[in-house]
Amino acid sequence: MKTTEMYPKEVGRPKGGFDEGKTTERKVRNFVIIVLLAALAVMMLAACSSQDRSSGSDYIPIEIFSDDGAIMPYEPSGSDVFIGMEMEQRRQELLELDWDDEVWDESDNEEYGNLWDEPADEREPEPAAAQALDPDPFRNEGYIPITDNVFVNPAEESAVSFTLQIDTASYRNVARFINSGHRPPPNAVRVAEMINYFNYDMVLPTNDSPFSIYTEIGPSPFNDDMHLAFIRVRAQDIDRADLPGSNLTFLIDTSGSMAPQNRLPLLQQSLALLVENLDERDTVSVVTYAGCARVLLDSVPGNRHDYIMDAINGLRASGGTAGGPGIMRAYELANQNFNPDMNNRIILATDGDFNIGVSNTDELEVLMAEQNRRGIHMTLLGFGVGNYMDRTMETIARNGNGAYHYVDNINVARKIFVEELVSNMFVIAEEVRAQVVFNPETVSSYRLIGYENRIMENRHFDDDSRDAGEVGVGSDLVIMFEIQMSDAVLLRSARQHLFTVRIRYHEPGATDSNLIEIPAYSNIPIENSNDFNFAASVAAFGHILRNSEFSGNATVPHVLSLSNDSIGPDTHGHRRGFIELVEAYQRIR
Repeated sequence: MKTTEMYPKEVGRPKGGFDEGKTTERKVRNFVIIVLLAALAVMMLAACSSQDRSSGSDYIPIEIFSDDGAIMPYEPSGSDVFIGMEMEQRRQELLELDWDDEVWDESDNEEYGNLWDEPADEREPEPAAAQALDPDPFRNEGYIPITDNVFVNPAEESAVSFTLQIDTASYRNVARFINSGHRPPPNAVRVAEMINYFNYDMVLPTNDSPFSIYTEIGPSPFNDDMHLAFIRVRAQDIDRADLPGSNLTFLIDTSGSMAPQNRLPLLQQSLALLVENLDERDTVSVVTYAGCARVLLDSVPGNRHDYIMDAINGLRASGGTAGGPGIMRAYELANQNFNPDMNNRIILATDGDFNIGVSNTDELEVLMAEQNRRGIHMTLLGFGVGNYMDRTMETIARNGNGAYHYVDNINVARKIFVEELVSNMFVIAEEVRAQVVFNPETVSSYRLIGYENRIMENRHFDDDSRDAGEVGVGSDLVIMFEIQMSDAVLLRSARQHLFTVRIRYHEPGATDSNLIEIPAYSNIPIENSNDFNFAASVAAFGHILRNSEFSGNATVPHVLSLSNDSIGPDTHGHRRGFIELVEAYQRIR
């Protein structure tokens, strides 16, 4: 009786088994496959390092505009960075081969790697319906832990020092959570950034320094026995016609994670608002990064709006996220094009999900600090939902002294690039830090509200070699303290000295700092200003969102009452938007 050797049908074994010749043929074919993959990798290396172009279907060759307006081809430098061949492209290459039911068994996987597995970092985003069913769509987001500042006895430590710069990202990120029907995680709530999202109305007197400082004392929304100290630092306005042209480098994340509508498409719409406001005095360069970093445009005149936006709108999202090499390439290009008579700035737009080339953002600290001192500033724009890496963006902003904004809709982009274009693009002072020194005879205890991630040692306040923040033209920065005044002050009608506000700053490009000192007294007005009350309502809401141990008596109805009574002119409707946000939060509690 004839015996037939049986093999499982699903692995594609031929009925007669393998002979030696067939096995040799299989090994040769596998060898050829590896050679083809290696050749493909070389081709991709050449494409990424020698062709700086859009990743969209319409490739746009890079061009350089010379001083006389002539268009010249761009010659890429050796630093154009190739990071690696994408796993998905390797998989697709293999799928296109004619396998003839040939065998690929487990031993082949061990030798050549499992090319069939879907790459974890490049999977297609989940459909909206699937995301809607996800009970925790934000679980993969990353935030730096925050611990609320505590009360301090000024007899033991009379001063607190911290850096000043405009960051507003937390407010819009919090709004994104609430508008989607979720409470934000406590570490996403940075109270100072929420307060500083808004402009304040009171006109302050100007002087020879870049800052005017105003102080006001009023009741605390947290504790009836406490008071709030409101400190407003207002940067001077400068007409845009009197400001220099901008030398801008857009650094755009085009990785696969940027595919959803609220990422790359919203980013493109947002940059269009900025580009519309550029003119012939400005220049635009564009660096993109996905699996590699490359130059898309170099030194294009700012008034060529259609040309710039055609290039940006041609971008498509795919591949890994080479954020570190992207930042390096952008700084290299910004240095190459540096003009000391212009506003030199990199605008980084990303979801912060760096998965190639950066394992630790500390690697960028020294570089970014050096570039900032040289006069190359940075603006960070955050986009996206679900795997948004706020911790990466916050770390880069802190180390690079960059302003950090989160964009969740086109109206926010309009606020950044239209309403507050000058404040967000032009620096009036660098290395700005604040120190508030309390009088232990009149203040029993104090607590700084927010700025937990900006605290610096008091001994470093006068050290001009220390990095701090940058402040834009016409910016508003608000500092708030909850304070307990001594009985001696409360029982006296005469004004008493409570604290001194000290602001140290560098004029742009200067190595030595200047100092402003303003004393604050115990004058408590019969009725506090709209600015004071509105800032107090935002601070109270931030404490509620954080479930802070210092929330005390603060309640959502009290927040709504206080904010409704202090809307003021509200030219652009942002205070009304805050009230609507609090009402939305009230519905999901």
